[in-house]
Amino acid sequence: MTSETIATDQDAIIVGAGLGGLRTMIELRKLGISFRCFEAGDGIGGTWFWNRYPGARTDSESWTYCYQFDRELFEEWDWHDRFPGQVEVENYLNFVADRFDLRKDIQLGATVKGATFDEDSSTWTVTLEDGTTSTSRYFIVAGGPLAARYTPDLKGIDDFGGTWVHTSRWPEGGIDVRGKRVGIVGTGATGVQLIPELAKEAANVTVFQRTPNYVIPARNHPLSDTDRRSLKADADRISNVVREHWFGMDLGMAGRLTTDVTPEEQQKILEWGWEIGGFHFIFETFDDIFLTHEANEVVAEFVRNKIRQIVKDPETAEKLAPKGYPIASKRVPLGHYYYEAYNRPNVDLVDVSENALAEATSSGITLADGTHYDVDILVFATGFDASTGSITRMDIRGRDGLTIQESWAEGAQTHLGVATKGFPNLFMVFGPQTPFANFPPVAENIVEFLSQALTHLEESGAATMEATQEAMDEWAEHLDVLLNALVLSEGERVRSWFVGANIPGKPHKVLFHFGGVAAYCASTQAVIDEGWKGFVFEGSSAKKDAVPA
Repeated sequence: MTSETIATDQDAIIVGAGLGGLRTMIELRKLGISFRCFEAGDGIGGTWFWNRYPGARTDSESWTYCYQFDRELFEEWDWHDRFPGQVEVENYLNFVADRFDLRKDIQLGATVKGATFDEDSSTWTVTLEDGTTSTSRYFIVAGGPLAARYTPDLKGIDDFGGTWVHTSRWPEGGIDVRGKRVGIVGTGATGVQLIPELAKEAANVTVFQRTPNYVIPARNHPLSDTDRRSLKADADRISNVVREHWFGMDLGMAGRLTTDVTPEEQQKILEWGWEIGGFHFIFETFDDIFLTHEANEVVAEFVRNKIRQIVKDPETAEKLAPKGYPIASKRVPLGHYYYEAYNRPNVDLVDVSENALAEATSSGITLADGTHYDVDILVFATGFDASTGSITRMDIRGRDGLTIQESWAEGAQTHLGVATKGFPNLFMVFGPQTPFANFPPVAENIVEFLSQALTHLEESGAATMEATQEAMDEWAEHLDVLLNALVLSEGERVRSWFVGANIPGKPHKVLFHFGGVAAYCASTQAVIDEGWKGFVFEGSSAKKDAVPA
């Protein structure tokens, strides 16, 4: 590319107006980089727009599930719950969009079908499903790691005579389950939140469980005015702790190992963590839970015993008690009276680990052994094509027409989870191989890194920024080392979406960085300090005035 100015509709196109996309827009506005955001939904919020199922709630405490970059923003918003629900988080993100005047640059109801890189002009052409196109220098994907829903290919589903729905497309007006027989497939974080809510009104809830989950209590409660004043006064400390904590939360470390105390003391400490609620149980009880099988088993057995104490029917309790895999090798959900729901006479648990769902019929579900269950409403709480799905479901074509699906045929390849070779100026906010942690602090770090990258591009006059194969190989090796150092490495055995094992045919490859938020931040800063190691900058480009879209 020469120094001749190439006209584009805007400097950057952003996909997604959720948590990551909004933060990206705020940063680009500050840099003076023009942008257009395309959002498939009819409202702002990303996952918090789509996931309207009853019980949808964060597993992060409200004062950490928010932006930390702006002290005034932190002080202006009042959270109402310790763990905010879907409506509250959606309202917060809409408040952010209004406060920073972002709506004028967001096009709602605009699904991106694909994007093609033009090597002659070093620009991207983005095509929407309605056929309209838009061009930019930078193409930023902020669809989120949990955006591409996964619905099993169940034989006969089109013949089902009742209502069926995936939880991430719950109707805005809700579903009336009163007096109905409801079948729910999946007991991950979504199912854990939804099942107790359905049980309050449905005539019967049949839960089809493949793999039982370790569920720890949330202990949610409303925040008082005093709580809110205290949190706002403590904003600087909270921000610092969140950026340093392994999981990006307002938590400390235990400062002890299971081997430092007696078995009796272990139980007392775990009891404290169980009662205080949230991830205090995981992070503030013992520091070796993730490091040794012996410590992990102490905690895992504690949870199993809690299940046996809570669930009155011994057979049901044993079905719910996870065995044969470590706690935290699958995402640990927070429960809101989850196990208690199985004490209700209208809730039945069906183990389908060795007797799988075979087909849907006009009246319900049939298992492999021929057992049939009549249901009026069928709910799939089956999760997502995590991390990569929101990217690979678009037709993205880079150099020489290479598609992202072809590039990632054997698993995602990235440098820092931000960029991938063959796709210049394609940047990902919370793409594959970024930290598995509380989303907001991770997204903020990525956006701050991209801010410096784009500033460097603009000031240097380079046309493109692209990851190298060597850097991607080193990053993948680094992620493998991190995962294998933890007991979480057994997660693949239980079809964990940490490695893509929940999706049939998806390559099994580490999809997240398990070294913690602070370590990831150190890695991104090291790349900058070492002269953008692992990236190549090519061509030349003049700074241009955007042509309005």
